[in-house]
Amino acid sequence: MPFSTITGVRGIIAYRLPSLPEAAEFDPFDVPYQLDPAEALRWFREQEPVFYSPKLDYWVVSRYEDVKAVFRDNVTFSPSIALEKLTPAPPEATKILEGYGFAMRRTMVNEDEPDHMERRRLLMDAFLPENLEKHEAWVRELVRDYMDRFIDKGRADLVGEMFREIPMTVALRFLGVPNEDAKELRKFSVAHTLNTWGRPSPEQQLQIAEDVGQFWKTAQTILDRMCADPSGEGWMYDSIRMHNRHPDIVPESYLRSMMMAILVAAHETTAFATTNAFRTLLSNRKSWNDICENPALIPSAIEECLRAAGSVVAWRRIATEDTLVGGKKIPKGGKLLIVQASANRDPRHFENPDEFDIYRHNSAEHFTFGYGAHQCMGKNIARMEMRIILDEFVRRLPHIDLVEDQSFEYLPNTSFRGPTSLWVEWEPAQNPERRHHAVLENPTLFSYWRTYQGGYRASGRGCRGET
Repeated sequence: MPFSTITGVRGIIAYRLPSLPEAAEFDPFDVPYQLDPAEALRWFREQEPVFYSPKLDYWVVSRYEDVKAVFRDNVTFSPSIALEKLTPAPPEATKILEGYGFAMRRTMVNEDEPDHMERRRLLMDAFLPENLEKHEAWVRELVRDYMDRFIDKGRADLVGEMFREIPMTVALRFLGVPNEDAKELRKFSVAHTLNTWGRPSPEQQLQIAEDVGQFWKTAQTILDRMCADPSGEGWMYDSIRMHNRHPDIVPESYLRSMMMAILVAAHETTAFATTNAFRTLLSNRKSWNDICENPALIPSAIEECLRAAGSVVAWRRIATEDTLVGGKKIPKGGKLLIVQASANRDPRHFENPDEFDIYRHNSAEHFTFGYGAHQCMGKNIARMEMRIILDEFVRRLPHIDLVEDQSFEYLPNTSFRGPTSLWVEWEPAQNPERRHHAVLENPTLFSYWRTYQGGYRASGRGCRGET
């Protein structure tokens, strides 16, 4: 087996370059990984859990305990490359971004200690569960409003008509961005994902650079208005006020980077997570029926969906010194792709990991939101949105089905996963609200309903609807 030498803080060490053809051929942009990262890494989890990918120039980490160890030690494994472009930009694309004044720097995602935790402590209050409760009523109203637009149609693409829109609307309101500015920001968020975690061609990079530049410019214009009058409500206003009080801890450059980064994080990850959850639950009809019968199961079902089909499938770190991961020597400067989706299906931690089980006792130990000091700060917002959306669907459209034989397409990148469309269908005549209305208007049916309360079975295949 060939060796290479790397000079690090501990001197010269030797580490093995891949001799296994599977490691040499691994490419996260190939179809298997794009469709199902955990399945694509099944062989590696068992045979070569930490390996060097020459095509990616990263060390890939696939087992639960190894992923946990990397997440836990954010000093040895720095998050500083988390937002680094995976595919280097050609000079023309860089010039386009410079023209827009693009200056993405450190955010909570990619900053080292002690800066990271010092800032996080100042800015995390709004993300605490007890402080999110005040948002629940208007989020539910928003969900019902979107459902009202298609509930009587009998067929819908849930991504295009709802799941893509709600997380962005929630994120913008949470930040305090006025509605009139929301439309511009919605157009460009996907570009940032492709720009950072994708493999666009040189020609595509030029258009992506234009979109990212426009996104940056629009976000900065909105931020300038906020800074001029920081009395508004929302997390960005909170952050501006913290900047005014603690400019050394929350500098202006941080505000400008976070304005863009948090929109992408809040929008893409929650939209994909919700889409994946619905596809998974509707493909496992008994689980869907169970949460319809007992909506109290929704929180545990969400955790199992996040484990089995999470939207954040991989993240990145860089070794700050020569070290070991899973018994493999990683040189200082070695880049790591830590694949949470693979860890979430590791049989060493999850019993029968390929089975979807909403009663699983340890589903919440998934790594979809990361782990340790850098665990996703917005995880509770995502959970709240998913819980409310599921709750409204199991009550208002318990009888929906996936449209058969539909194909699923994914945005090609290493780290975020979710289909770009999700078609469902149902029989509008079986909508619980319609049946409820019919019962109330018919004295004979109303008397029968009062005697035999308890719901009904929709089309013989749905679940109990409350009337």
